[in-house]
Amino acid sequence: MLNTILQDTEPLVEDESVEKTLSIIELITTGGTAGIIIILILALLFVVAVYIYFERIFAIKEASKVDSNFMNQIRDYVSDGKIDSAQNLCATANSPVSRLISKGISRIGKPLDDINKAIENAGRLEIYGLEKNVSVLATISGAAPMIGFLGTVIGMILSIFEIANSGGSIDIKTLADGLYTAMTTTVGGLIVGIVAYIAYNHLVVKTNKVVYKMEANSVEFLDLLNEPI
Repeated sequence: MLNTILQDTEPLVEDESVEKTLSIIELITTGGTAGIIIILILALLFVVAVYIYFERIFAIKEASKVDSNFMNQIRDYVSDGKIDSAQNLCATANSPVSRLISKGISRIGKPLDDINKAIENAGRLEIYGLEKNVSVLATISGAAPMIGFLGTVIGMILSIFEIANSGGSIDIKTLADGLYTAMTTTVGGLIVGIVAYIAYNHLVVKTNKVVYKMEANSVEFLDLLNEPI
């Protein structure tokens, strides 16, 4: 008799120990239509942020490649009066630094201030090219959390609406849908915002390094023109 009772109770214990798991897909879809729409918007922003980051990081990496002997060759060509050879070297290098130097070489013979202004103007264009679409990352880093918080507000409104219209009998499942919308969109918005913010700052640091190289080589070129013959 005792063995029969124990056998009958064992399946009940096993059933109580089973834990229900929730996958990411289920978590997103449980939030209802509003939650799904906001998550899709955040996913689109995430894809855009990742694309811009890798596109810019490869472009900046390519722009930062400067031959360590480049300025020494420019110095030798300019000192020897081989302006065409210096221009050909700049065209071959095809980097932001070489394009600035090429602009300066094309102004040789004019006042030093005019050469400096020409290099500065060319430098602004190069910096603009390096920073292309980087501002979009800054926008995403700020907009994504706000979109997530919008989902939070929508989810809370849905939950409060269900409570107000429950007539004293609250449907826990419907109430949970609103809470799922609130939590999933908040988490999604913060994740996208953090990723975009880190990517933006990393690109800013990389761009500043290239700008520093451009400024250093421009100053070196102007010093070369200012040297006594």
